[in-house]
Formats: sequence, structure tokens, C-alpha cells
Amino acid sequence: MQQLTPAGQNVVDELARRYGLSQEAVVHMLVAVSNGGGSMAQFYCNELGGGGQWMRGGMTMVGDMFNYGLKNTVDSLCNELSNALANTQMFPLAPAGSRHSSQWWPGDLGSPFSSGGQNNIRYAVFPQRLAVELNGQVTVYDTLNHSIGGVSQQQGGDTSLSFSSQFGTVSVSSLPIISGLGLPQAPQNNFAQPAPAPVYIAPPPPAYEPPAPAYSPPPVIGGSGSADELIGLIEKLARLRDAGALTEQEFNSKKSELLGRL
Repeated sequence: MQQLTPAGQNVVDELARRYGLSQEAVVHMLVAVSNGGGSMAQFYCNELGGGGQWMRGGMTMVGDMFNYGLKNTVDSLCNELSNALANTQMFPLAPAGSRHSSQWWPGDLGSPFSSGGQNNIRYAVFPQRLAVELNGQVTVYDTLNHSIGGVSQQQGGDTSLSFSSQFGTVSVSSLPIISGLGLPQAPQNNFAQPAPAPVYIAPPPPAYEPPAPAYSPPPVIGGSGSADELIGLIEKLARLRDAGALTEQEFNSKKSELLGRL
């Protein structure tokens, strides 16, 4: 567990008692708030719902997003830890440039104009230099002609960092290394994967529609004709009507005409 001063241990004991947490959980959150410069924290603590983020005066995120009681607990605890860091010597003083020092970067870089930390990575931005610390190993990068406006870490706990500059978002791994080993690269597949062949999908066949019956004009009837012939003609007209070749009005008109000849 992180070494604390006697005053820092008293603060941790008191907060653990009041919040019903273990000392280990409170110390974990203390380190997270410290890495965030006292104004933010990115943490993973089982007693506080797993992974989450806190920003002073801003939004608090926890694994159980609808557990507002847990959000209030995290927000209150982080605020108290931030105040303790500002007013109490929580950690023993460490030599400048060492891992546990608040000035963990090489002394010849001077004072950074921006610094912070996420998960287990800390960073500090200097004129034309970017210092990154991971597990006690410090790497100094040449920022070239970039004017760094912010540093961010990929979600998911990996070690990839990117920063924003006047040229957009740039990966830290693309910068030249001045000293140190650099951050480990995310695993990549060295084998080129062929693009999948396009698959042709035939369009579905059109829905079948039976052809409309050919229109036959009503027969022209000359003379009176016999009753059987007239009835046969009416039956033909009815079939034409049923097939849609005649309208109901046309059928009735012609039927009346034929019946009038009986």
C-alpha cells in the first residue's frame, strides 16, 4: 500500500470509518485524485462499483450508472481527498525526479505548464517536450512543432496516449524519443489481411401478377334472334364483366338491350 505520513494516515483512517470503506480503498482513491492533480480521478475500485471517473465540480461516473447514492459517495470522498491533498502533507517527501515525488520528471525540464494522470500513467507537458511516466519508467519525447493542448488515454486500460495540437489528434508513439524506453505498443497483426471478395446478391424476382384478360368488345347483335341465343349472349357478357372487360354499367345496359328483344 502507498506510504503515507502520520497526518495522511489519520485522514485515511477517518475517511474509511465515516464512509464504511477499507483503508486500501480510500488510499486507492487518494492516489487517483493525486494523479489527477487534485481536480480529477480515474479509478477502478471494487468497493466503489468498479471503474469510474470523477471531476471536481463536474460529472461523476461509476460502473452502476443509475446508483445515485454511490455517485454521491464517490463525489464526496474525492472532494474530501482533494482538500486533504491541498492542506495536508499526505505522502512523504521524495527526491525530485523519483517515482513517488510530485516532481517525477527529470529536473532539467523545469516546471511543466500542464500535468496530469490517468490510470497508471502520468504526463507533464513542457516547451517542446512531453514527459510520460509508466510504472516508474519515465520517457521524454520531442514534441517537435506541436503545440499540445491536451493529453488523453484510450479507454479500456491500455497504455496508448494521444494529444491534441494545432494539427489535430496525434499519437504520442509517433513522437521522437529523447530518453527512456517509450510506451509499449498495442499488439498488431503483422499479416496483411486480404479484403473479402464482394458477394453478389441477386435482386428478388418480381411478384407474379396474372396477365389481364384481353378486352373483347361486346358483340354486335343484329336482328332479334332466339331466346336461347340471347341468353347465351347475356352469359358471355357476364363472363366479360367478371373478367373485368366490361363495367357493371356496360353489362347492365347491354343486358337490358338484349332482354328488350325477347
